[in-house]
Amino acid sequence: MKRIFAAALAGVALISFEARAQTSTLHFGVAAGAAIPVGGLSDNVNTGFNGTVTVGLNPTLIPLGIRIDGAYNQFSVKSGLGGGSLHYTSVTGNLVYKIPGASFSPYAIGGAGWYNAGASGGGGSSNNFGFNIGGGISMALSGFDTFLEARFNQAQSAGSPARYVPITFGVMF
Repeated sequence: MKRIFAAALAGVALISFEARAQTSTLHFGVAAGAAIPVGGLSDNVNTGFNGTVTVGLNPTLIPLGIRIDGAYNQFSVKSGLGGGSLHYTSVTGNLVYKIPGASFSPYAIGGAGWYNAGASGGGGSSNNFGFNIGGGISMALSGFDTFLEARFNQAQSAGSPARYVPITFGVMF
């Protein structure tokens, strides 16, 4: 029963992709905001900042879209731990489920990708797998969209994973 349902769902998705090929729109965007460390990361660093660039493919006939995000998050190390900074650079592929609305459109977003962790002072860096999940609200304006978004990120590592939540405001063109 589960296999039949999964096959039917995949078939509908493939038909939808073909049917909407002519009606998809490509968007480019930028966002910035605060990056809040959570879990064990918050013991070592202070709230930092986030900068994100994004490319999205949003079909007009179905509410599911695709986004590729490049993000940079930097945190200052707490003064009692020697100072300096810690940063996470990531490139993620995400699915976006947008709930249609007249002026405001809430959405859910989640995905996975590459996360690079590094520290100031030449401490080296490490490449790891990570994922994110969150949500936001977009508002269509004349010629562009604005959005407010929060996403939980987890970057895996040999020790404990790093967890943080960027809260960003952005524009999509």
